[in-house]
Amino acid sequence: MVNRDTCDVTIIHEEVVEEVRETLPDVTGMVQIFKALADETRLKIAYSLTMKEELCVCDVAAIIGSSNATASHHLRYLRENGLAKSEKKGKMVYYSLADHHVHDLLNISHDHATEG
Repeated sequence: MVNRDTCDVTIIHEEVVEEVRETLPDVTGMVQIFKALADETRLKIAYSLTMKEELCVCDVAAIIGSSNATASHHLRYLRENGLAKSEKKGKMVYYSLADHHVHDLLNISHDHATEG
């Protein structure tokens, strides 16, 4: 049986490896983004915010079928990781996506997941 997942021989292309190592950015911030979105509930919340520009905590709780406290916890986590922002309006707190990059990331991931 042929293993198609690995090279049959080990040949390291030193120039390529060195170029990539020298230009590879710090991915810590990216890791945090993907960790935050790796939770199914938080991903549902974030994707919901692509559908509506802003949602109050109560609406998010109803969407995900949870208590306001649970929804608030997830929303706070998204905010703390730079994916969402919040605004208090009277007695209500509304959340929206942090910026168009987050919106694009969520839409692109959805498109990729559903295309094949």
